[in-house]
Amino acid sequence: MPRKRHHKPIVLTEDERRTLEQWARRPTTAQRLASRSRMVLACAEGLTNRAVAKRLRVSSNSVCKWRERFRVRRLPGLTDEPRPGAPRKATDDRIVEVITRTLEGPPAHATQWTTRSMADVAGFSKATIARIWQTFGLQSHRLDTFKLSADPQFVEKVRDIVGLYFCPPDRAIVLSMDEKSQVQAVDRTRPLLPMRPGIPARQTHDYIRHGTTSLFAALDVATGKVIGQCHRRHRHQEFLKFLERVDAQLPPDRDVHVIIDNYGTHKAPKVIRWFVRHPRYHLHFTPTSASWLNQVERFFSTITTRRIRRGTFDSVSALEAAIHEYLAHYNEHCTPFVWTATADVILDKVSRFCQRTSETRH
Repeated sequence: MPRKRHHKPIVLTEDERRTLEQWARRPTTAQRLASRSRMVLACAEGLTNRAVAKRLRVSSNSVCKWRERFRVRRLPGLTDEPRPGAPRKATDDRIVEVITRTLEGPPAHATQWTTRSMADVAGFSKATIARIWQTFGLQSHRLDTFKLSADPQFVEKVRDIVGLYFCPPDRAIVLSMDEKSQVQAVDRTRPLLPMRPGIPARQTHDYIRHGTTSLFAALDVATGKVIGQCHRRHRHQEFLKFLERVDAQLPPDRDVHVIIDNYGTHKAPKVIRWFVRHPRYHLHFTPTSASWLNQVERFFSTITTRRIRRGTFDSVSALEAAIHEYLAHYNEHCTPFVWTATADVILDKVSRFCQRTSETRH
């Protein structure tokens, strides 16, 4: 007949109970530590190991182990003991040293750190350096570019254009207008190899240029519809032709607010006179070096990705036909772009970025 085991009672102090309850409730606590805390709290209620195991759906051996571990060592007994094996070489202090050295800048003899060069300096293997960089999101090989607008009226122009996106005038049309110039009609020297399971589509790296065209586009911010026209040249004469086409397709009794950049073609004397003769058009110029404020740039990114970049064209006419075909398809299924950043959000972000760049030492 098996003997009945008598377990020594668990008595908790106020501090121990408070700590165990925090460990058991906090979502950031490791699940193993949270489970052990719940076992000890249940044992402190006077329950047997089997009763605790049934309540928490764990084994009786686990409850027995952590009950005794806590009775002997109290709270430190619930943490994992050091595992057997050689101690790790990448200690926390040495990892901090690698991160600090990486962030302070490249070595004197190069423009960037590599895993091998950092491994030679830090005394680790290149695999260890790679793991450290991956864990903390460090990418020494990458370099992004940025451009800050020096327009003295940057704040006023941002508030003006963003205001048109969020609160357009009543019974008015808001057009985002620009040109995608020098679109190349590129043809490959060999036919495209189609995609196969496990193998992407392939094309030759060399190509043949057949000429260029320029896409003039006006995006209706409210509907997402795009009025587009291709011209072989990019002058104020072609821009005037495009304006006439836009004017013919818009309702004659509506004011039109045009968001446009500061390219010289848009400010040619003949263009200015055209707008004077059409007083229902109101111009809103984007700040210099801030084309990201113009929504039509998002459409240019879409047509480049989906139709132009991977296309093959044996002539400029074929390229222009493909662009016009895509425009027709796009307008049948168009939806407006949703602008989410307010003027205050944009200006605060630019202000913080300017502050960081001004504090950086070269």
